[in-house]
Amino acid sequence: MKKEIRVLGIDDAPFDKFSRGNVLIIATLFRGGQWIDGILSTKVKIDGNNSTSKLIRMVNNSKFKPQLQALLLGGIALGGFNVIDINKLNKKTGIPVIVVIRKYPNFVKIKSALKKIGKLSKYNLIEKAGAIYKIGKIFVQLAGLSLDDAKKILKITCTRSLIPEPVRIAHLIGAGIVCGESKGDA
Repeated sequence: MKKEIRVLGIDDAPFDKFSRGNVLIIATLFRGGQWIDGILSTKVKIDGNNSTSKLIRMVNNSKFKPQLQALLLGGIALGGFNVIDINKLNKKTGIPVIVVIRKYPNFVKIKSALKKIGKLSKYNLIEKAGAIYKIGKIFVQLAGLSLDDAKKILKITCTRSLIPEPVRIAHLIGAGIVCGESKGDA
């Protein structure tokens, strides 16, 4: 695998959890974990159902798409519980997907929260995303690539922290735009 593999790191910006509006999504195009070559953005509904379709549209309409070798997501959901169907995202873009998870999910809490807001059906998408694997100190879910290839991509892209640099920078940019400055907790 080339050290300058082109990947897209995707994360949501900070948002008001009690809002019913949209949240800004930032995607950074990186060559490996070293060079940023572009930025994409879109918006998804907070706790909505449009994250998968919005990401598919953003990726498929991008001039960068022919270069992309992987999509790195900063979690299985954007804007709270706008859960991404990673298998559909992989199938409709033709690009492998790696969901990056900092801490192993507490599925009892997630299921309870979804039940509380009347959106328990979203739990099916979380289950459909498949097995969670530990790689180093983080966890991942995968669509369209092997665990071995995911390990190689993470080795190349995790240059300054435990999470891939493209996801970290997407997080910082989103916070900078929405809050006026980033907090440095990426």
